Amino acid sequence: MFNVKDIMKAAKQVAEEKGLQPEQVIEAIESSLAAAYKREYGTRGEVVRSKMDWKTGEVQFWRVKTVVDESTVRIPSEEEIAAEAEGNARADEARKMGDREMPQQQEVPEEGQLPRYNPERHIMLAEAKEIKADAELGEEITFPLEAHEDFGRIAAQIAKQTVLQKLRESERESILNEWRGREGEIVSGVVQRFERGHVYVDFGRAVGVMFASESIPGERYRQGERLRFYVVAVQEDTRLPGIILSRSHPRFVGKLFELEVPEIAEGTVEIKAITREPGSRTKIGVASNSEGVDPIGACVGQRGTRVMAVNNELGNEKIDIIEWADSPEAFIANALSPAKVDRVEILPRRECRVYVPEDQLSLAIGRGGQNVRMAAQLTGWKIDIRSESRPDETQEGGVAGDVEAPEADVAEARDNEEKMEPPSTHDAV
Repeated sequence: MFNVKDIMKAAKQVAEEKGLQPEQVIEAIESSLAAAYKREYGTRGEVVRSKMDWKTGEVQFWRVKTVVDESTVRIPSEEEIAAEAEGNARADEARKMGDREMPQQQEVPEEGQLPRYNPERHIMLAEAKEIKADAELGEEITFPLEAHEDFGRIAAQIAKQTVLQKLRESERESILNEWRGREGEIVSGVVQRFERGHVYVDFGRAVGVMFASESIPGERYRQGERLRFYVVAVQEDTRLPGIILSRSHPRFVGKLFELEVPEIAEGTVEIKAITREPGSRTKIGVASNSEGVDPIGACVGQRGTRVMAVNNELGNEKIDIIEWADSPEAFIANALSPAKVDRVEILPRRECRVYVPEDQLSLAIGRGGQNVRMAAQLTGWKIDIRSESRPDETQEGGVAGDVEAPEADVAEARDNEEKMEPPSTHDAV
């Protein structure tokens, strides 16, 4: 008989440490007892379950069989039965001689083939009806087993391994439930460590990873520093949930504005398009959904407090807030801010020529063509900057567009981005 008080106390302590429910820990303990019982007293292939009485400390064990018939399982031939019996006998002998269990070869049914009938875990429907008159296919029939509490050393090790495995599975599922569906959110975490340029971030129960390509160029991170991150993806196909983070993602800027600008959170002001060169500059197109609300003024805030808060989070990255316009001419002219535009000439195939005063030419093009390049990305148009005084002359670095897809509409951007695998799954939780 087990000491229930000690087990319950330990279960509650482990549950608190792992962020689990006590019932999940108790279930892991019962599974481990079933595994130990099967190792010490059971037979190969059978399914054993256990249940502890949390008042008395007594443990009951059952053998479980699934009700089947010829339509749900394949009956093995005599040769297959003889070969299996011989293999089991050799495995049992090896286990006795070396005090270890040989790995059991599990039969994998071919595609379209029924699973093989196993008398240790299956019971035919006719036989099941003799035990339970209303038995149905797929139902589980339980058979009580003799209670034992004295398990051997190997069985005890198996019990321990089973508990640890069950707890890991429960903890993983608990973390997944906490993070599932949080893609696209802003989260706050503490920089934990660095590995091959990747940054690992501590969130308490989970650890996320920001790959080197997702960090802001030139930004330095310090161990123990608390920062905000954008959740790119939560991967479930790794051994541990992979929380992929970013600070260079264009939507990171949009989400920061959503946190700082109540009008965006309420839907009064809408972010219509955004493009970004991380660490250098961001252009963001905003529109008002309510008369009398200035979208640019709402984002800038009184004395620039709102845009300054976003700017500080990004390491003083320059931010151009552009007013959205349904007219392509007006939106393209706005997108070239801070340059002043005289006129925009629309051409076929989403191309246009923009004419600016001579003294605005270098400002419209930007250093290294950055301003016209980002305006083209923001609007989705190919832009050719020309001087009003020299309209037939093409300007060096003044043509941009069709270089890379625009990062337009924050809700749609990067939806088709291929998910990245963590460098080592044991590091990214």
